[in-house]
Amino acid sequence: MDELDTALLRMLQNDARRTNRDMAAELEIAPSTCLERIRGLRDRGVISGYHAAVDLKAIDRSTQAIISIKLRPQAMAVATAFQKYVLDLPQTLDMFMVSGGSDFLAHVAVKDTQALRDLVLALAKRQEIADIRSSIVFEHHHRTTVMPLPDH
Repeated sequence: MDELDTALLRMLQNDARRTNRDMAAELEIAPSTCLERIRGLRDRGVISGYHAAVDLKAIDRSTQAIISIKLRPQAMAVATAFQKYVLDLPQTLDMFMVSGGSDFLAHVAVKDTQALRDLVLALAKRQEIADIRSSIVFEHHHRTTVMPLPDH
């Protein structure tokens, strides 16, 4: 990643709908160079996709929570199947396999606290869950631009 790749990555993360010609003009490079560099970022897996940001309130999912889950038994097959199950739930935004007191943290968004209660109770019925706890998210801030860390 050189300075040009980094600049393109920042531009695309801030607005993935920018045109190739517009970015090339701002960076004072040829449009063909810009296109080739972006293609290279995709080919190397630096850019993995383009997504539309959705306002959760606008789709009636303003209540967010982090659900902490401990599984039993501690077997990879159980963890893998459970992770797939939770990721397939429409309420799930993100899923993290973690170390420490929990095995998974699920970031969910639902309509209200009653819907959250219903989700947690449904999950708690699953045989592989040893412990489940939820924390309501009062504020959520998501970084939209992620750059390589400097070498120090």
